[in-house]
Amino acid sequence: MEKSGITHAITAATSVAASLGLPVDDAVILQNSNKLALRLTPCDVFARVALVGQEVAQFEIELAQRLTEAGGPVCSLEARVDPRVYTRDGFAVTLWTYYEPVTPHVSPAEYAKALERLHAGMRTVDVPSPRFTDRIAEAEEIVANPDLSPELADADRVFLSARLGSLRKAIEDRGAVEQLLHGEPWPGNVLSTKDGPLFIDLETCCRGPVEFDLAHAPEAVGEHYPNVDRGLLDECRQLVFAMLAAWRWELGDQFPNGRRFGEEFLRLLREGPPWPSFDTVTSRLDGL
Repeated sequence: MEKSGITHAITAATSVAASLGLPVDDAVILQNSNKLALRLTPCDVFARVALVGQEVAQFEIELAQRLTEAGGPVCSLEARVDPRVYTRDGFAVTLWTYYEPVTPHVSPAEYAKALERLHAGMRTVDVPSPRFTDRIAEAEEIVANPDLSPELADADRVFLSARLGSLRKAIEDRGAVEQLLHGEPWPGNVLSTKDGPLFIDLETCCRGPVEFDLAHAPEAVGEHYPNVDRGLLDECRQLVFAMLAAWRWELGDQFPNGRRFGEEFLRLLREGPPWPSFDTVTSRLDGL
């Protein structure tokens, strides 16, 4: 979220919480990207705020409820208020349970076990959801339209378009079993709690092979997840890099240091294997 909107977003979230009888004296920013994640105190609520129309919060709420009922390791909704999307001053606000972090990091084995449990729960939930190829199509549109990515060089545009198309074909040609996925289970979407690892941000859910989810997780997680197709995982890692590259070049992208990430993903795709995990790339760039 752009800096100019953060203050208004915080005001909207605190206003919604106060109107529901939740005491709020302060709001701490936990994460800022396309959505703002806040810890509201002293009521200890985890609030997620997005501009109305730039979220699918109702889908996320319904899915979270279904997965909680199925015993899936997901962040639960705030129990003191009705589970719905609250709108205020052009913002959509959802309220969730706040979990005090237990450890800075989740071990690869715990991460893999939690993701396996999440996938098992998702196989029991029947909800209309996009396919992973819909996300490829979104990235392809950004690359194909200079109005959406005006600073992307022509040579990079041609290269990225070809890579997105070839990876889509390669993955689909494998004919792997597909199921409902988290969509982006990278470490920033995993909370370390006393109840074990819990996943947040279900707006990105889509259908596809489990390797698509594993491509967002640390490399060691895939080593603990059972029956992984390594070739498919490598292709999915490349696909994630290609989609991320497209999104980082999109006009108005609000990801911190997004352009630098876009350049790095293009470089990695051109450089070739071995394919690093997303968190490895993020850690390296964040350290620069």
